[in-house]
Amino acid sequence: MATWILLRGLTRESRHWGDFAGLFQQAFPEARVVTLDLPGNGRLNHQRSPTTVEGLVADCRAQLVQRQIAPPYHLLAMSLGAMVAVAWSHSHPQEVAAQVLINTSMRPFNPFYQRLRPANYLSLLRLAWPGTSAELCEHTILRITSRRQDTSVLPQWLALRRANPVSGRNALCQLWAAARFSAPAGPLAVPSLLLAGELDQLVSVACSRRLAAVWQCPLQVHPGAGHDLPLDDGPWVLARVAQWLSQR
Repeated sequence: MATWILLRGLTRESRHWGDFAGLFQQAFPEARVVTLDLPGNGRLNHQRSPTTVEGLVADCRAQLVQRQIAPPYHLLAMSLGAMVAVAWSHSHPQEVAAQVLINTSMRPFNPFYQRLRPANYLSLLRLAWPGTSAELCEHTILRITSRRQDTSVLPQWLALRRANPVSGRNALCQLWAAARFSAPAGPLAVPSLLLAGELDQLVSVACSRRLAAVWQCPLQVHPGAGHDLPLDDGPWVLARVAQWLSQR
């Protein structure tokens, strides 16, 4: 039985997968599907976020030990979570059987203006500004990360923000960890699939294209999706993962 670990991105928690985690379990009924929160997010919002991606890896591994979930693991991760997956598979390749990396970017391959598109700088500053309403924050995040713009997710996102708010300090720690993480230069140590949204407004799709070329691994690009690819088209993600697994 394969164990799949699902990891989200900057300041987002496991419950932000929404329906996708359940759809993943339906698509792979024999798998064990585990969603983890990065420290500082979700149910771990009381913890301080590490300032390195390697620190995030250590915490994820410790969570799985505590829950008695043994490797090997399959990782499906997006954005900052995908950086965690790459660091994990590089430092502990015996623990990771395969990984799917969604809309990510990494030094030294991608310049800063592709890793975080400049058109978003002002909007992101507003999110960090003290006193910004929860409603404005979540509406802004949806606008930046999704092309589908399904506002039906907003009540749940607002409830999650109010129940388990991420502190400004932890958000900055995670941003700092992502900004200075450098990926391995050569091919990855484990089988890897890259997925990306052509219309990602947060991280340029050029980042995934560059990583696929450097790492010599397959890339599938959704022509109409944005940064939150599982939200914009979860069935497409599942179909690409199933196809890739069948070809291995």
